[in-house]
Amino acid sequence: MARPIWSGVISFGLVAVPVRMYSATREHEVSFHQFEKGTSDRIRYQRVNERTGKEVEYADIVKGADVGGGDYVILDPDELDSIAPGRSRSLEIHTFVDLDEIDPISYQKAYYLGPGREETGRTYALLRDAMADANRAAIGTLVMRGKEYLTAIRGVGDVLVLQTMYFADEVRDPSDIGDVPGKIKLKSAEISMAGQLIDSMTGGWKHEEYRDTFTDRVNELIEAKHAGQEITATEAAPAATGVSDLMDVLRRSVEDARSRRGSAKKAPARKSTAKKAPAKKTAAKKAPAKKTTTAKKAATKGTTKKAAAKKTTAKKSGRRAA
Repeated sequence: MARPIWSGVISFGLVAVPVRMYSATREHEVSFHQFEKGTSDRIRYQRVNERTGKEVEYADIVKGADVGGGDYVILDPDELDSIAPGRSRSLEIHTFVDLDEIDPISYQKAYYLGPGREETGRTYALLRDAMADANRAAIGTLVMRGKEYLTAIRGVGDVLVLQTMYFADEVRDPSDIGDVPGKIKLKSAEISMAGQLIDSMTGGWKHEEYRDTFTDRVNELIEAKHAGQEITATEAAPAATGVSDLMDVLRRSVEDARSRRGSAKKAPARKSTAKKAPAKKTAAKKAPAKKTTTAKKAATKGTTKKAAAKKTTAKKSGRRAA
């Protein structure tokens, strides 16, 4: 059962809706330690006084802000706590806006909001369904973990979803990146062919069909090296398309997309391959000669395609490591 990370009340007008907040997402992550190259010696970091060279206890460390000229303003934890916003138990709705008005670039992280108490389910459902029917989002502010957040709440199916948002001055102006082409006179044939390519590749949004294949490949690489198998590198990224052959590339892309779509309709069973879990280590040991593992060249730097990697083990240590 998920544990709430915040609980409080959503208030709009004279209506109060008790809620509990839960994380809506979790990221794929492969945990690595650091070692000295060619050894099994772990790399460790220490907090060291740069003048004396002595290690400093975490409790004795304070924060300081650089004010220029080599000068720093040192701030004690108590001083920072005295100006920190208090933990909010109320999320006050300031306004309701049309969902289509919010640029997705403003969104940060998503959370689920569940009813705070069983007996308040009716008011919870009222807010959820009324917003969903009107295609509205509730905009408010919330203080959590010592920071103030701008938030947008919307009804999605049976649940309320809260999205923390960037404040307007935190979103960078796209003109900062430079070198963005303005209006370019394109040939009508190019636009038409590009439109055909887009149409031929258009389909319904099916989130579950997409998989973090890079994390899969990293795990497969680890398993293969642990089993002493050979490593094969992935193909290089395709070169950028030149202007001179643009029409020819578009034409061939349309034909290829139509061919792929036709093949997919004839063999729908292939759809399940996107959900296939990475091979277990035991399976890898049964067929050590088969080159099924792929990895990016950066992940296998210093390892040749023909030579099997040596298995390295590291001794555990009670101290914190990188």
